[in-house]
Amino acid sequence: MYGPLFYSKILLFGEYGIIKDSKGLSIPYNFYNGALKIDEHHTMSTHRSNQTLKRFAAYLGKIQEENSNLVSFDLGKLNTDIERGLYFDSSIPQGYGVGSSGALVAAIYDKYASDKITILENLTREKLLTLKSVFAEMESFFHGKSSGLDPLNSYLSLPILINSKDNIEPAGIPSQPQNGKGAVFLLDSGITGETAPMVQIFMENMKQEGFRKMVKDQFVKHTDACVSDFLQGNVKSLFGNVKELSKVVLDNFKPMIPEKFHTLWKKGIDTNAYYLKLCGSGGGGYMLGFTEDLEKAKKALKDYKLEVVYSF
Repeated sequence: MYGPLFYSKILLFGEYGIIKDSKGLSIPYNFYNGALKIDEHHTMSTHRSNQTLKRFAAYLGKIQEENSNLVSFDLGKLNTDIERGLYFDSSIPQGYGVGSSGALVAAIYDKYASDKITILENLTREKLLTLKSVFAEMESFFHGKSSGLDPLNSYLSLPILINSKDNIEPAGIPSQPQNGKGAVFLLDSGITGETAPMVQIFMENMKQEGFRKMVKDQFVKHTDACVSDFLQGNVKSLFGNVKELSKVVLDNFKPMIPEKFHTLWKKGIDTNAYYLKLCGSGGGGYMLGFTEDLEKAKKALKDYKLEVVYSF
């Protein structure tokens, strides 16, 4: 192992909304992780990662030139390590909305940034925002445009509450009961999703007044309510708001839901056995499910593999 482990993340609430200043809540998900390693023998899979890192290093050089007061890296060391066979060994599925590039960005910053902000410091809002902008710049290499939240979550390994673009803080989330019946789970669509085209569709739609109004009056409203219900442990109210959010997404974000899941999505709303929402940008990857009765949801979704993320 050449560096520490960094975990995947799950944005419980706030996908798309945080682009438009809704609240958001992101939690680390320790089931998947990645770390930097060196393989001097170059197998096929390590070679691919090594080549990506080579391009990434060149990109970091550019960031440093254009924005030297934001961040600087020990590029000499990074390039030497890449020559020696540096790669990112990760179990985090790519294109699944759980932050595969975020963990890589966190690992590179941790290992090679000069004057890095460490997780042991007193993390003022100022420092969090600096980290977030550094990570946004770095992660743009993978996504075209990044908020920097995924790497921030990976780097800190703490739940993060997004109040608005310029106001983020580490959050305490209610502890999970041993024998809770309810759960938040991941549902695997079996399809890889691409972030950039989905965000593109959203941005195009935002040019229409009706869509903008729906985002503000319904999507952001229910998202904000979900975040505060979740943090305060108001489970009853949370499920009411998640159901509304699930409906709004089904009605207005169809392209982000893989077609074969439209019926399954609606079935959850009609039967109240579970409610589905996007996990990340959608288009494939995982979907998030919320249920007050996990056994009931498992029966209704018996053809799918569910991974529990959080219990109520």
